[in-house]
Amino acid sequence: MGILITDSTLLDAQQSLIAARLRMRDMMPIAEMLDKVGFFSLEVWGGATFDTCLRFLNEDPWERLKELKDKIKKTRLQMVLRGQSLVGYRHYPDDVVREFIRLAVKNGVDVFRISDALNDVRNMKLAIKVANQEGAHVQGTICYTVSPVNTIEEFAEMAGSLERLGCDSVCINDMAGLISPWAASELVKSINQKVSIPVALHSHCSSGMAPMSYYAAAQAGVDILDTAFSAFAWGTSLPPTESVVAAFEDTPYDTDLDLSLLYEIGEFFTSLSEKYGSLFTPEVAYPRANVLSHQIPGGMLSNLVHQLRSQNALDKFDELLEEVPKIRADLGYPPMVAPISQVVVTQAVLNVLYGKRYKRVTEELKNYFLGHYGRIPSGINEDVRKLVVGSEKPIDVRPAELLEPELEKLHYAGDKLGILRGEEDLLTYALFPQLAVKFLRGEAEEEALFGGSEAISSSSSSAESPIELSVDVDGEVFNVKVSPPSVKVPETMGLGVPVVSSKGAIVSPLRGVVLRLNVKVGDKVKKGAVVAVIEALKMEINVSSSGAGVVREILVHEGEKLGAGDVLMWVD
Repeated sequence: MGILITDSTLLDAQQSLIAARLRMRDMMPIAEMLDKVGFFSLEVWGGATFDTCLRFLNEDPWERLKELKDKIKKTRLQMVLRGQSLVGYRHYPDDVVREFIRLAVKNGVDVFRISDALNDVRNMKLAIKVANQEGAHVQGTICYTVSPVNTIEEFAEMAGSLERLGCDSVCINDMAGLISPWAASELVKSINQKVSIPVALHSHCSSGMAPMSYYAAAQAGVDILDTAFSAFAWGTSLPPTESVVAAFEDTPYDTDLDLSLLYEIGEFFTSLSEKYGSLFTPEVAYPRANVLSHQIPGGMLSNLVHQLRSQNALDKFDELLEEVPKIRADLGYPPMVAPISQVVVTQAVLNVLYGKRYKRVTEELKNYFLGHYGRIPSGINEDVRKLVVGSEKPIDVRPAELLEPELEKLHYAGDKLGILRGEEDLLTYALFPQLAVKFLRGEAEEEALFGGSEAISSSSSSAESPIELSVDVDGEVFNVKVSPPSVKVPETMGLGVPVVSSKGAIVSPLRGVVLRLNVKVGDKVKKGAVVAVIEALKMEINVSSSGAGVVREILVHEGEKLGAGDVLMWVD
């Protein structure tokens, strides 16, 4: 039998190249044609796209899934599910996991690609069990990484464990394009010795090795390969569907897919890529060998570039890439996959912007060292662990066992807010409460495709530099430069990170959203007290008082967007 193909253009490919900004309205015209190809599955849902739909696109992710299912009748729809983290960045209670999977199946998911960022199978068991009970195809996933402590034998043993748990297939998820042709061959052979279920390989072109590794994997007996149409392939994305199919034609690995049909679909995506041209950046468009060091996955890298732009800190990109592997080593070489990739990269951003390692740490980094994401890898840097969590000991149970059920109380809260129109809304609220309230109230706005904050092409960190924008007028794109108004900006440390600009002012360290205010006017605070929590770079970051005093005035509210340097409150 020839190679089966999973096409990931509508999910991981566009996530890797344009930060998951592909609109639902641009997917639907090609959906029925994709259904004609004969793919093993179409990866269309999950991962970062759920978050992005709410945060940037003003789209209901559940509606995206339902509309795709209405048009795609024959081909399996596949989603990426992060084990106990589902499509979010923390672990959710078991009742949330069960209900999310039930509704995902109800709305159209046929294949669940289930993984855990730490390859801790304990965090995958419930999702595998529930998806099996719902009658879905379960693809257990190994997060591939290269380090002094990870081995091919270890990954093959995990594959055997996943088959014993009831998985219908197993996937090698090489999210950063690290797997060499030799390693791909050896790993596929080793897994096939352990399991009798099909083996899939998912890799990215980030290092340039993926097409060669795909051929080596096919020779070694891989069953399924993941690809993307060429206009959304290459770079930090996947190998191109058309090229892989052509390469295997008239060989023992022939996919039996129609190249002329693929060409026609490819032309559609080529046209679409021109529409989104302002979001394709040089940092993600071409293979770079340094990914073998920093190991940042494609989807994370494209988001990182956009987020650094929004922080006016893109000039620190190279320094950041050098910091990431150092932090990963401190953490015991975990695979760089969400949400752990967010933990590592966000800490790297803080280390670089503040000019001192671990001067400010995220709550997520503390939770990592305390075992709240799963079993900590051996070989962590004990000095860093003590600096971050002191003498506190990590938990030794499956993290979700410590979480209380949430759905009942969230249902009550959602009803009081008047935001629950259907059962899917409850899950949206459970996963992303801050985003969901705004979205479900109809207060969210779609980010501008051209000229929005995420599409700014200038990499200057100077607040006075003109901003170059792409503006679409009746289908014709014009490049214009806009000089921002003259404003007084806070003093900085020369790194784009504001510090207190006036005595008593507590400012936001990064561009983000106010998650929580821990004080009210009149409260006394001590030096170093956490007075607010903001969400920036998809992580929670504490904002502390630089001195003791009394809260005189609070200038922001929970849910409000902040710029770097914005004053949150005044403390006398």
